Amino acid sequence: MSGVKHYHVTYNAIHETIQNTVSKIAEEFDPDILVAIGDGFFPARVMRTFLRQNTPKTAIQIQAIGLSLYEPLEGSSQELVGVEVVRTQWLTDSGKVLAGKHILVVDEVDDTRKTLSYALAELRKDVEEEIMLRPQAERDELRKKTTYGIFVVHNKLKPKLADLPQGVAYYAGANIPDVWLDYPWETIDIREHDLLALEDAKIPLF
Repeated sequence: MSGVKHYHVTYNAIHETIQNTVSKIAEEFDPDILVAIGDGFFPARVMRTFLRQNTPKTAIQIQAIGLSLYEPLEGSSQELVGVEVVRTQWLTDSGKVLAGKHILVVDEVDDTRKTLSYALAELRKDVEEEIMLRPQAERDELRKKTTYGIFVVHNKLKPKLADLPQGVAYYAGANIPDVWLDYPWETIDIREHDLLALEDAKIPLF
């Protein structure tokens, strides 16, 4: 691995990474709902555009949730990995129509995996609560029909601090070393960001 500590990612690179992955997701998972975690909203919006070209579904919903595992470092623009996942935004009652659906959780990066694990656990609770409101004769069939998947633009190749439930479909746009990723929506000067990304691209990550 190179000495790169920060790696700048462009909007174009994210767009192309999603485009290269979406046909497999459409064929294998065929999502009905995209649940975007925080910065996963932009990737989810791009993915929906491509899914509409790859599946007959045109009414794919995007729901947004907010989870935080990172804490700001005092006197710095950087962040420190926290200990506990904090829920900052969740689905509204009108958005909790999940039972029987193919639910794809979308995030920009799989770092420690703690936020992804937490999101799945909480979504499964919501689904079970929804199912329990339905007639008993429908419940088992709804449980069978409900499937869960994950898409991340980048998966960091590092030991994870949490596991995913068995049977969850997992898709990563790209596997990368454990570098600090600077995403374009985090920058003030997008032109400078893109120039730095061009320089980073000259240094092999592996």
